[in-house]
Amino acid sequence: MTVASRFLGRAFGLPPASARSVGVERDLKVPMSDGAVLLADRYVPPGEKPPLVLVRSPYGRRGPFGLLFGRLLAERGFQVLVQSCRGTFGSTGSFDPFAERDDGLATVAWMRRQAWYPGSFGTTGASYLGIVQWAIAADAGPEHKAMVALVTTSDTHATVYEGGSFSLQTMLGWTDQVAHQERLFALIRQPAAARRLAPLFDRLPLGALDRKATGRQVRYWQDWLAHPEPEDPYWAPRRFGGALSAPIAPASFVGGWYDIFLPAQLRDYAALRDAGHEPRLLIGPWQHTTPAGIAASLRESVAFLRARLLDDLGLLGPTPVRIYVTGAEEWRDLPSWPPQASEQRWHLQSAGALRQDRPAAAEPDNYIYDPAKPTPSLAGPALAGGKSRTDNRSLEARPDVLTYTGQPLESDLEVIGQVTADLFVRSSREHTDFFVRLCEVDPSGRSVNVCDALRRLSPGQPGAEADGTIRVRIELWPAAHRFRKGNRLRVQISSGAHPRYARNLGTAQSLVSAASSVTARQHVFHDPEHPSAIILPAVG
Repeated sequence: MTVASRFLGRAFGLPPASARSVGVERDLKVPMSDGAVLLADRYVPPGEKPPLVLVRSPYGRRGPFGLLFGRLLAERGFQVLVQSCRGTFGSTGSFDPFAERDDGLATVAWMRRQAWYPGSFGTTGASYLGIVQWAIAADAGPEHKAMVALVTTSDTHATVYEGGSFSLQTMLGWTDQVAHQERLFALIRQPAAARRLAPLFDRLPLGALDRKATGRQVRYWQDWLAHPEPEDPYWAPRRFGGALSAPIAPASFVGGWYDIFLPAQLRDYAALRDAGHEPRLLIGPWQHTTPAGIAASLRESVAFLRARLLDDLGLLGPTPVRIYVTGAEEWRDLPSWPPQASEQRWHLQSAGALRQDRPAAAEPDNYIYDPAKPTPSLAGPALAGGKSRTDNRSLEARPDVLTYTGQPLESDLEVIGQVTADLFVRSSREHTDFFVRLCEVDPSGRSVNVCDALRRLSPGQPGAEADGTIRVRIELWPAAHRFRKGNRLRVQISSGAHPRYARNLGTAQSLVSAASSVTARQHVFHDPEHPSAIILPAVG
């Protein structure tokens, strides 16, 4: 054991190490079908062919990732192959994000030929390290006994274009990280990246931002911007939804209420359930890189891999689903997700009210959205850094943000499941966005965000009603939250959250080259014929 592994094992609450001595074979050469060679390190505990775990990463096979997913697992009885993805950290070829199926399967075929291969294997890893698991899930065969998919999804397009809008802050930050990660002292310099990138988010066109951030044109950045539609052939080898209906390995998911992947990850969970699988699920009050979430992910990895590769069920929790209920600040065990709930429709009303009774006749509310002065993002899901929840009053004071607020609750209200906005709107522009956020307001007036989402509108998507209004259904981030007695519900409506989502410039220009914008006059209806509402899954 090393000092670092001993400290992290205790800090993360991992079970005691079973192997105090771990051997490491460095720079194993794994050939690919096109002649590229990917490098891997194998962490080996004592014993005859210990159970095998494959971890594929674009972030290096040593340093933090070698420690977390190599040494810590090996000290707990697994041999672990940690491989650098194509074009990263000594592996040859060019890095092509998400197109990982062929390399992953070639690696599995190579493992099967090694003398140390025990006859089966599991996989684990977070974020991109989870995407590579989905890439091989449908074709790895019955020897693939377990996959632990941490804060990740099978649908990469859904994260790049959540709600149909380009995830500017996440994707530029990630592109910059990958471009600089192999430089000396990269980890030390990473916290300064957010400050360095901040001015770029206001620049146009987006097609020039890769060069401004990294000093060179990045092919995959250009590809993402040039292929916004999920059905575009570009995405076919980079989306792995086919695995959801295939006979794949048993799966365990870990997510966070403020993680960028959560909506798509829960769609993966639901699809597996519909296909007859029984995946496990753990969701905590975490962003993508929250230390407590990393610790929980490692504990689940050890427990699930031991259960599936060693038939040791002792570390698994008593129920397949465990979630943290914010507001109540407690964990809840469930047989499945989501729990049974009754649907409550809270309707937008005149004068900024929010009630469960249907709205009376009223004129629509309106505001001007100006892409040159975009509505800012404030807290919420993030790739790294920033607050997950905060007081929203400064945002709600803007003239381009509408708010609708209920009366003080007469009792606690628990909302667990999919929160949905059902809006009737009209815009002066065919190309526009609507952003909805649900908040809890305490007696002092502090308005704290619970969940939110954005939906991008384009001609005919969605189609107009007979009277010219557009009915927009927006699935907010799923939630598990207790609204306290005496507090009030509040719904925000605006047309952006910059730079979390790329500004809608109001035109049909390509994201690559668009450099001009137009304002949009937005109307939100709330009358008997247009009963706009927030729909809450109320439990208990």
